[in-house]
Amino acid sequence: MEAELYNEQPLGMQLSPDSRYFLSAAAKWGKFLSIVGFVILGFVGLAGLFMSAIFLGGMGNVSGGNFLNSATAGIGVGLFYFLGALLYFILILYLYKFSSHMQTGLSTNNKEVISKSFRNLKSLFKFMGILTIIMLVIYALGLLFMPFGAFVGAFF
Repeated sequence: MEAELYNEQPLGMQLSPDSRYFLSAAAKWGKFLSIVGFVILGFVGLAGLFMSAIFLGGMGNVSGGNFLNSATAGIGVGLFYFLGALLYFILILYLYKFSSHMQTGLSTNNKEVISKSFRNLKSLFKFMGILTIIMLVIYALGLLFMPFGAFVGAFF
């Protein structure tokens, strides 16, 4: 008999007026933050192009005409900005999709759209969690190899 209780499907969760209000407010703020994030992303892209151009064009003259080193630095800086912008874009996109779908779902009482909104919120948190784990591993490796680098650097 107990097994039958667990196999039953729930009738569906109903949102209280307070929950609807909180989700609506979160969606509005999420949409605002994502739009601001897209604007900032545009500035980051411009800064990346600007920094790459500085390294590619001007640094060769400063470093005694060694164009290969400045070109490598310019490409490295450009890739660094591109990778950061890509990661930021993915986070902002998940936030925007969550907010848009939540606003639409709440206004039309569409459970599928609200479910799609929560799927994007789950993906946002999952992506942030994976990035956090990666950064913690990088920091831990840096702390482990820092004494080695200091030891080797003392001899050169």
